[in-house]
Amino acid sequence: MALRARGIHSIIGGEGESSKKTARQCSIILLLLLVCPRAVNSYSYDPFDPNGNITIKWDLMQLTDSGYVAMVDINNYQLFRHVERPGWKLKWEWPGDEVIWDIRGAEASEQGNCSKYKGQLPHCCLKWPVVVDLLPGTPYNYQVRNCCKAGVLSSITQGPSSSAASFQIDVGNIRYGKKHEVLRPRNFALGLHGYTCGEAIDSDPTKFLSGDKRRKTQALHTWKVTCSYSQFIASASPSCCVSLSTFYSSTIVECPHCSCGCPDGPSAVKSQVLQFPNDGDSPPPFVRCTQHMCPIQIHWHVKVSYREYWRVKVTVTNYNLVHNYSEWNLVVNHPNLERLTQVFSFEHEYLRNYGPINDTAMFWGIPYYNDILLQYGESGNVQTEMLLRKDPAAFTFKAGWTFPRRIMFNGEDCVMPPPDLYPQLPSSYSGGGDATTTRAAAACLLLLGLLLLDVSVIS
Repeated sequence: MALRARGIHSIIGGEGESSKKTARQCSIILLLLLVCPRAVNSYSYDPFDPNGNITIKWDLMQLTDSGYVAMVDINNYQLFRHVERPGWKLKWEWPGDEVIWDIRGAEASEQGNCSKYKGQLPHCCLKWPVVVDLLPGTPYNYQVRNCCKAGVLSSITQGPSSSAASFQIDVGNIRYGKKHEVLRPRNFALGLHGYTCGEAIDSDPTKFLSGDKRRKTQALHTWKVTCSYSQFIASASPSCCVSLSTFYSSTIVECPHCSCGCPDGPSAVKSQVLQFPNDGDSPPPFVRCTQHMCPIQIHWHVKVSYREYWRVKVTVTNYNLVHNYSEWNLVVNHPNLERLTQVFSFEHEYLRNYGPINDTAMFWGIPYYNDILLQYGESGNVQTEMLLRKDPAAFTFKAGWTFPRRIMFNGEDCVMPPPDLYPQLPSSYSGGGDATTTRAAAACLLLLGLLLLDVSVIS
């Protein structure tokens, strides 16, 4: 009986251990299912621009004897992220042996092997064509609407009229599917760092309004491709950092050490210039050696405190010795931006992503004045001052409240100093302008008024 009891006990104990192990495994699997998709999706999700993307629209306008004519549009629907030179390079894979007979508003960067054709050769015979935008000044007979900007796309906030590109393409040798439908191109790519494109999906046919606006026509078929951006994919290190200072403290909080990477080896640290790796498409970025090693530094200085207002000075400095930033922009998140009264030397617009909350704003330069941030040097910076009305219920100089919560330059997150290094209030600080002190003073005045009222009643 004792042996039998021990056997039963061992079986029960074994089942218990097995069930515990199974429970742990289930918990781990559940945790992976909950966390991993969010981690992957978060790379391309930005709460400041939750719906931002670049959309490729492929409209079949007309069928021909051996193919079709299509209108291709590239629309930048991002609020603050734009495409600089050398611009987009649209690449895709043909499902069959398609060729490009003709193209307007763009050109294929390489023709490929067209030896099996006689007479007039196709524009491009590659399985993976790469199409680039034409340059400004292209002859009119090669142009279409929204073309010829060297691949540059403005953000939809900063330049809505220049946030799209288009080209017309004449495709031959098309391949049909089982239902005699035209097979769509696949494996799209924009040729831009950080962008990942999905597959082409069917969409409602695009409708076009006639010149007199009395008649609508529509495409035979429309496909759409959505491309999203991820800073994690674009670069292994940040590209900007933030430094802080205030009028009430002599402490200047510099950008965190090695914010954007550190030079390799002691000799590189002592040199004046660091050359970053180059992709071959743009000039190699030579960045002046600093303790933060960032091409861009944003300095936030709390300048003055008035009775009902406070003033901030923002300076953006370019440490890149060979690169100018055209159509640059800043995105700033601060709770007091809801009461932004005046901005000097910059344009600005709120990013209203969450209803009436206006705590995030986008700033950029004035055209032909400071819309280009020049390379490092005496003129390699832009500055602005902001006047903000104090919110009596929230304003305070304590705990770094006057400093921004988040700053982005050209859509890239900038490295912020740790809060424990923020400039501290002097020990003699009286609390003027502090919300807590203001409420305490109001309470004291109320009590004093009640006391005087009681005295007057007694007398």
